[in-house]
Amino acid sequence: MERERHGSSTLRAGRIVNTSSVSGFGGDWNHSFYCAAKGAVTHFTRALALDEAEAGVRVNAVNPTLVYTPFTAGMQDQPELVKAFEERVPMGRGAQPEDITGAILFLASEDAHFVTGVNLPVDGGLSASNGQPKLS
Repeated sequence: MERERHGSSTLRAGRIVNTSSVSGFGGDWNHSFYCAAKGAVTHFTRALALDEAEAGVRVNAVNPTLVYTPFTAGMQDQPELVKAFEERVPMGRGAQPEDITGAILFLASEDAHFVTGVNLPVDGGLSASNGQPKLS
């Protein structure tokens, strides 16, 4: 690990960026095991940030929604399911991989030098909703 100078002491410096999901914030129907796993990553990120802050290691996570990748190809082959996802996302679409990488690069950069313990929703505004339908 590289060394950084903070005040009068020298600390180890490191950055950990975990990948969780918006499913780590709340439940999804028929995906209890997936939600439990992502919830564990979400809370592990917070706890590890507490444990490692004094050593100068920053620990954060990104929590994306649906990302269009080969892993989600099966979902993408279901137009009604994709439409349902896209209708829930205020920005009107799922994420592209580069939407997520920008957030990861920020959290790993010096621009985020005082950010630790954060689970950053990268979800096009999905988590801003309380789940109620759009009102006219």
